[in-house]
Amino acid sequence: MDIISITGYSSVSALGNNVEEIWNNYKNDKHLLSNVFLDKVEGLVSKLSEELEDEIHSLKKSNSKYQSLDKSVLMAIYTSRMAVKNAKWANESTFGINIGSSRGATGLFEEFYNDFANNELGKTHPLTSPTTTLGNLSTWIADDLQSKGPTISHSITCSTGLHAVLNGIAWINSGMSDKFMVGATEAPNTAFTIAQMKAIKIYADNNGAYPCKALDLDKNRNTMCLGEGAAIFCLEKGMKENAVAFIESIGFATEKLKHNISITDEAECFQDSMKMALKGLNGNVDVIVMHAPGTIKGDLSEIKAIKKVFTDEIPAITSNKWKIGHTLGASGSLSMELALLMLDKQEFIGIPYLPDLKQPKKIERIMINAVGFGGNAVSIVLKRN
Repeated sequence: MDIISITGYSSVSALGNNVEEIWNNYKNDKHLLSNVFLDKVEGLVSKLSEELEDEIHSLKKSNSKYQSLDKSVLMAIYTSRMAVKNAKWANESTFGINIGSSRGATGLFEEFYNDFANNELGKTHPLTSPTTTLGNLSTWIADDLQSKGPTISHSITCSTGLHAVLNGIAWINSGMSDKFMVGATEAPNTAFTIAQMKAIKIYADNNGAYPCKALDLDKNRNTMCLGEGAAIFCLEKGMKENAVAFIESIGFATEKLKHNISITDEAECFQDSMKMALKGLNGNVDVIVMHAPGTIKGDLSEIKAIKKVFTDEIPAITSNKWKIGHTLGASGSLSMELALLMLDKQEFIGIPYLPDLKQPKKIERIMINAVGFGGNAVSIVLKRN
């Protein structure tokens, strides 16, 4: 594939909404998880700060059409505005947009369903369908930014964000679009969503020093936590002078389903996606930002896959889920942001409870992994500008 430049990006999450704030949060050893009580359910989650909640609320009130939108859509609109500004696309009107979400309008859907369930006449709100349809996500962003290019929305569970990157690259390489905005958004901090994760017995059930023990292979219980956030990237073909980094190679794979929620013991899908991404690289990968959701099997199977692929030359590994939990469809996008920050700052962000993690000698190339229910893995290699 041709080299793809990332000319701008932005995010919003518990880490913040600007580069320096986000980097400073990564530099300290504190997690950003807190306990919430929602209806009949409680659980540890990462969430936006009160200041960021106010900004999202202001966006919602700024346009009468936005007052009926889910938080996931509002975060995507908010973040896309900043990404366009950072990429200097302000006067562009023909770029493509592919923003995905694993769950979509989670909170709004639950709200509408509760109203329906409690309505004696079996009626629901007229906006129930259009505002909870996942396919409208990128359309709302295009409307806000006045873009006339193609708009795509999709859900590929927890690899949604990185699959959006693949789609953007495919459109650019096909010649059908010169520029593509890609990424994902997720607002899963709801009672029903937490209850679903607890039902499959993967949720953290303690509030220790580090509730989510991602990459701790000695843990004896699952420790996944949910989090909310969005991350969006602006892609352009070729090596642009203003690129913050380059996408050098990509890999993807889907393995045969053996269980509704799991991947194979040695993550065959990750082995295949990483091998594909490594083909043709003129150099080695220095760091892998792993998917590592904090579950016993999920973390271990990915480590086994990495050992199978890299054998004796295993790169430094890390993850951000110990700090912000699992943002489902947006998790790969937020991992990609962490990779961009490490490439820019030339500093490795490790995991405080794993002090013996390998440190990279240099940070020139970083691989980002993501996978979701269904064994749909993606591996993307970024190269420093």
